[in-house]
Amino acid sequence: MTRKTKRAIFILIFSEFLVCLGISLVIPVMPFIKNELHLTATDMGIMNALFALAQFVASPIIGRVSDKIGRKPVLTVGLFLYMASEVLFALTNQLVVFNISRVIGGLSAAMVVPTAMALAADITTRQQRARVIGWLSAAFSGGLILGPGIGGILAGISYKTPFWVAGALGLLSAIVLITLLPNDAEHDEAADDAPVVAEPTAHPMTRAFWTVPIIILFTMILVSSFGLQGFESIYSIYVNEVFNFSLSNIALVLTLNGLISLFFQVALFDGLVRRFGETRLIRTCFFLAAVCTIWITQAHGKLAVIIATLVIFTAFDLLRPAITTLLTKASEANQGLINGLNMSLTSIGNIVGPIMSGMLLDMNTHYPYLVVSVFLVISFIMAFLLKQPKAASRTAE
Repeated sequence: MTRKTKRAIFILIFSEFLVCLGISLVIPVMPFIKNELHLTATDMGIMNALFALAQFVASPIIGRVSDKIGRKPVLTVGLFLYMASEVLFALTNQLVVFNISRVIGGLSAAMVVPTAMALAADITTRQQRARVIGWLSAAFSGGLILGPGIGGILAGISYKTPFWVAGALGLLSAIVLITLLPNDAEHDEAADDAPVVAEPTAHPMTRAFWTVPIIILFTMILVSSFGLQGFESIYSIYVNEVFNFSLSNIALVLTLNGLISLFFQVALFDGLVRRFGETRLIRTCFFLAAVCTIWITQAHGKLAVIIATLVIFTAFDLLRPAITTLLTKASEANQGLINGLNMSLTSIGNIVGPIMSGMLLDMNTHYPYLVVSVFLVISFIMAFLLKQPKAASRTAE
């Protein structure tokens, strides 16, 4: 891997981390906004849903655009939109402007996250790709994990401060990207037998694009994002009501989970893929997530719940980069499109998962996790239909 490629990857990792940080930065300050502006919980829910909705609609379109015009222009515009959304959120006290800001933020995430994944696939060899995608997934997870904590610290100054700081970082990141990231034509290290930005070989609506591996992998992306959000969105409520977890207990579990997940993604993911192959890793993660989700509903002590929780979150955090790696190998010439669809399906899970779990929780505390476990078991069975894509490297199954 050349110095130019390493520099490009570092910029991509920082950009993805920054955008994901912005996604979760709003979480700790939502009560301040709600109380100060006398908004309802419905207002706050719509505000968050607009982000995921904009991301869902824009991701496949932007992915296709990046395949045609190149990755750097899309990333640059995405970072400037990110800056604009954060500054707008900091400037306003009007609900409608908050909503516009979140829509712009969703567009920026749709431009940066899948495009960064696509560019990483363009400039790395197949042997390097799992490791680099693991780093990008760690940046994705790290931003989401650290965002609430950083937002909470900065909100101690003012609930507007996190957004001013995020806007400044967005501007800095855009300047760094424009200055230091090579143009698409200048990348001197691409995949073994694929051009840096290849013209798509098949339109996304044709049968040639929708192969069986592609369909199965996209289904798994949807299920994994749905399962993670369905599990995570009500976790603190569930363990508090059923197992009497205090806020300090919950904070300890989520912090420990963040550290373990980042360690697995950064230090161990590439080795696990090389040792077992993506398909076997996917099967194992779905199996462990399903078993431990059922285990939580039957557990009687805090220690059992904590262990099961850490296994579930780690399994989910390994699932996404494993599935994404296979997707990037399944169609070398449609990297932007694939990563855009990937992000759209993730957004669907981010919208549907919390709504479903909340409704089921009102009916019975165990229903959400039982339903999630059913979907995970189905995905585990589907994983046995999954074969390594023809374009993929020969890893063990």
